Amino acid sequence: MSIDTKSMSLFERKLTLWVALCIVGGIGLGKIAPNLTRTLDSMSIMVNGAPVVSVPIAICLFFMMYPIMVKIDFGEMVKASENLKPVILTLVVNWGIKPFTMFGIATLFLGVFFKDLLPGTEMIKEGTEVELYRSYISGAILLGIAPCTAMVLVWSFLAKGNQGLTLIMVAVNSLLMIALYGILGRWLLGVNQMPVPWQALLLSVSLYVALPLVGGYFSRKWILQAKGQEWFNEKFLHYLTPVSIAALLVTLVLLFSFKGETILQNPMTIFWIAIPLTLQTILIFAITYLAAKLLNFTYEDAAPSAMIGASNHFEVAIATAVILFGQSSGVVLATVVGLLIEVPLMLMLVSFCKKTAHWFPRS
Repeated sequence: MSIDTKSMSLFERKLTLWVALCIVGGIGLGKIAPNLTRTLDSMSIMVNGAPVVSVPIAICLFFMMYPIMVKIDFGEMVKASENLKPVILTLVVNWGIKPFTMFGIATLFLGVFFKDLLPGTEMIKEGTEVELYRSYISGAILLGIAPCTAMVLVWSFLAKGNQGLTLIMVAVNSLLMIALYGILGRWLLGVNQMPVPWQALLLSVSLYVALPLVGGYFSRKWILQAKGQEWFNEKFLHYLTPVSIAALLVTLVLLFSFKGETILQNPMTIFWIAIPLTLQTILIFAITYLAAKLLNFTYEDAAPSAMIGASNHFEVAIATAVILFGQSSGVVLATVVGLLIEVPLMLMLVSFCKKTAHWFPRS
């Protein structure tokens, strides 16, 4: 699939800078206008007393995802479904490797190396007193069992990956997450009768993936019939292309304005938690990217295969942490750290993919 990025060149060249400014601006907005950010943050769809979908974030994510979805040629998506090796690879990594490497790395660093740097205990939602480092490990585990099924479309788009294949991988992993999230969580966390956040999962997939997908499909079909392929490529996409990145930046401002106070109150704790989460992301990316190379994938298939395992569905992880352990728990803090490092780290990996595209055959 050919993606015209000429009009995005300014965004792409300076994207890391824009992201850094948005993170700082979001945290600053939370300090300067706390009432505004609290009001926006309260505009959420609630499940079991926990906010699982933020309405302002959902609107931004629609505008972030729609420009990507409308560019997808569904004929090419059917072709992509004929090559199942990348899908199988992501399933093996996401469900057979990633949860257990996250458990091991988080336990090693937070429970051994950094244990003395993370003292104290807390009372979690059910009234049990636990050591804080164990709460942070639990938060890392919730991230590790939630592969990304929304933002990965943005990372694949920026890396010039096969968007049709990415959408198939998103669909398959979304369905498996509904089935396996509770099983893996109960096993790795040791939480008896862990509730599966199926409502949060269904809402997330519906709002972040299905809604822009349906909108993109029907609007693409209508525009091509009414205006033709040339007008669609030269006019419509020319003005639409920057919308996705602009929506990403607005999303970051909102996310960090909502969580800025938590970040500012726990800088060193966040630093220690960020280390194993960063190592986990790089490790999973490396495993999948190397496997894609050994399996002779094209670059367009290799990049999204590595991205979907490396990134996490932090919205679901945060919602699950709140439902199980309470808003103020260390588990929630650890999932917020996942949000903090996600975008800068994934942008670094996107850049790495583009610089190493020559390692792979091209489609």
